[in-house]
Amino acid sequence: MPLRGQKIGFLGGGAMGEALVAGLLRNGLVASSSLYVSDINPDRLEYLQDKLGVNVTIDNSEVVKAADIIILAVKPQVIGPLLKEVSSVVRVEQTFISIVAGVTTDIIHSFFDDSVPVVRVMPNTPCLLGEGACAVSAGKYANEENVKKAMAIFAAVGKVLAVPESMLDIVTGLSGSGPAYMYVLLEGFIDGAVRLGMPRDTARVLIAQTMAGAAKMVLETGEHPSKLKDMVTTPGGTTIAGLFALEEGGARALMMKAVAAATDRSREMSRLK
Repeated sequence: MPLRGQKIGFLGGGAMGEALVAGLLRNGLVASSSLYVSDINPDRLEYLQDKLGVNVTIDNSEVVKAADIIILAVKPQVIGPLLKEVSSVVRVEQTFISIVAGVTTDIIHSFFDDSVPVVRVMPNTPCLLGEGACAVSAGKYANEENVKKAMAIFAAVGKVLAVPESMLDIVTGLSGSGPAYMYVLLEGFIDGAVRLGMPRDTARVLIAQTMAGAAKMVLETGEHPSKLKDMVTTPGGTTIAGLFALEEGGARALMMKAVAAATDRSREMSRLK
């Protein structure tokens, strides 16, 4: 097991950090005594200690000194000062894992003197419920063992895939921003049913479960979505009528444009760092 005997530190105790800690504990991967969290908010630290039993501190360097694996879970605008603060206590045998949006592994490497392994991960908000989609990318000094550690951590909160870092902007545009696209689709379908007279709560449960079930069919059968779609679509029936309306409105092209627009914006933001 890649996490056996490892102490894991979190620089940043926000919602995603909490989700990862909870996932590790829920899956029995790490004991609470081997987890360390730093944050600027003492109330947040008290909450995490009371709820999850982890070690907490306002001192980022204390976490880096204690841990074998350090997860960077702060906002992009504070990553530079944070890395400067801890750089003197970083050890080359540690693994740094970053979930900081738009910050490349090369940027993180630039704050360290030695060849410290850095792995970059793009999670999404369903990680908070253990249903995340996470992509893991190795920096230039990260080896297979470093990547395995990262994948083990994020597998505790959902599905995880390894991708080249050059694809992370696309990941951001697809699964990173993807939950928002799903919510817009859900809202549209709910409003469509409400327009026809169905109570909103009824429509919400029916279409949300339909989306969840359809996604599970794709993941568990391994079939192409077009084949699963054809299984629902009978000649001259109700489904083909609805699909025609979607195609006539350009729904498929709009989805493709949404992914492209978000990917382009992610690339722009990376260049600004």
